[in-house]
Amino acid sequence: MTIAKGDRLPDATFLTLGAEGPAPVQAAEMLKGRTVALFAVPGAFTPTCTSAHMPSFVRTADKLRDKGVDEIACVSVNDPFVMKAWADATGAPGAGITVLSDPESQFTKAIGMDFTAPPAGLIARSQRYAMLVKDGVVEELNVEDSPGTCELSAGEALLDAM
Repeated sequence: MTIAKGDRLPDATFLTLGAEGPAPVQAAEMLKGRTVALFAVPGAFTPTCTSAHMPSFVRTADKLRDKGVDEIACVSVNDPFVMKAWADATGAPGAGITVLSDPESQFTKAIGMDFTAPPAGLIARSQRYAMLVKDGVVEELNVEDSPGTCELSAGEALLDAM
């Protein structure tokens, strides 16, 4: 099943890198009673993800919060150590963006957003998307047709859809 507007997101356990090492983040807890801008990238340190997608949310973070977003979070099928290094390299922490590792593609597969592109070395990765989630329910969903494109899923496009 591919997630759609009006659907409730499934619970899943993400990982984030805390002071004590990898720490679990339950999707249900993160989303409960909150408005979250959730976007996903095929891979940390990949060209479009690094030069376009994350920067679009860094640029729009304050405006998204002004429109009622409680948290901005980025999901990728990478380990939490890579996600932390990528977040630091892109300025995500300074913009208050949370990075979430979906190391086994559990969440990504559960919402039907997984893809595989062996020639690029991308196995069981996430499609590029952005969604606005209110209390666990998808209110807006923008999915790219190609993993190398960042237009519909950019922070500006999600902001315009609000």
